[in-house]
Amino acid sequence: MWSPSQPGAVLVTTGELAVAEHPRWLVTPALGSCVGIAIWDAGRKLGGLAHIMLPMPAGARVTGRAERFASIAVPRLVDAVAGDTPARRLVAKIAGGSTMFGNEDASGTIGERNVLEVRRQLALLRVPLVAEDTGGAHARTMELHPGSGIVVVRSYRYGIKEL
Repeated sequence: MWSPSQPGAVLVTTGELAVAEHPRWLVTPALGSCVGIAIWDAGRKLGGLAHIMLPMPAGARVTGRAERFASIAVPRLVDAVAGDTPARRLVAKIAGGSTMFGNEDASGTIGERNVLEVRRQLALLRVPLVAEDTGGAHARTMELHPGSGIVVVRSYRYGIKEL
């Protein structure tokens, strides 16, 4: 199991994003209704990870960590990973978006809305979503290994899955 003291690990907490290249790797724990998004550039063995909490801001003004919103974090993460290279070289993988508390309204649960907004942002940016482990009612930890592009998803209920 992952621990923050492991060498090479970059911890990404709620509302944060980070970029790393091989041999470093990225990890975000406690994805319940939140969504983790991994963006990877195979040619440069470079990847980024964001921990998204909400689909988009409710008002025009954003205070605090703007990257907690999918509508802000996804474009910023794509820019951070792409740099000066074409975004068409990138691929995305996501995890999370669970229904943790059963609080649903006409637009779905917060987890479902987070997943939908992440997918929408990726489509707008023309970054293909190649794998996902979303939904359900369980929390996950997500790791991105930029050397291979492998995303490891861990949960107590379902064990370890590779995307």
